[in-house]
Amino acid sequence: MNTDFARQKMIEQQVRAWDVFDPDVLEVLSIIPREQFVPFDYQSLAFADVEIPIGHGQSMMTPTIEGRVLQALQLGETEHVLEIGSGSGFLTACLSRLAQRVTSLEIHDDLLKRAGENLADAGAENVELLSMDATEKLPERQFDAVVVTGSIQAFDPRLVEALDIGGRLFVVVGDAPAMDARIVRRTGENDWHSESLFETALTPLVNGALPPQFSF
Repeated sequence: MNTDFARQKMIEQQVRAWDVFDPDVLEVLSIIPREQFVPFDYQSLAFADVEIPIGHGQSMMTPTIEGRVLQALQLGETEHVLEIGSGSGFLTACLSRLAQRVTSLEIHDDLLKRAGENLADAGAENVELLSMDATEKLPERQFDAVVVTGSIQAFDPRLVEALDIGGRLFVVVGDAPAMDARIVRRTGENDWHSESLFETALTPLVNGALPPQFSF
């Protein structure tokens, strides 16, 4: 496979075609070697617009979803991002190029180890990986942005509480086949605004079937 050619086709025919035009996001997707984050048995699908299994019933997001996530967050180079679900580490690596620092949580230790190896190979040195179930506990600090890489059945307001005022949250909520991808902005101590971006179907976050706690 000519990986450079396949990567450019992915960007031009998939990512840009799904309304991702942010030049910083497109540059990051062209720089990070996605094929190095894909399990060996799925190398032929590294640049296809499909979810790629990584173990434990979890999957890498499609390139189009990854592009939309990164564009929606509008990250600044001084910001600190919380990622829930490290997976293979590919989105983590992208976030690390756009922000100052990334804290990434993963519930499966073998995935956490693999993500760490992948990120080291990619030269991502501004990432902190933590073994943590985000449905039970979150880091005791607030972030400029939060991204949840698996879907959750019902919205969890703790995710907004993890944001600084002015911070953004990307999350996919609901049940297949039509889940709601949202960007949520914290506008005050007890206020936030939610915007529906698109419908999708995303692999559920481990323990992501939460009881309804809040509705917009």
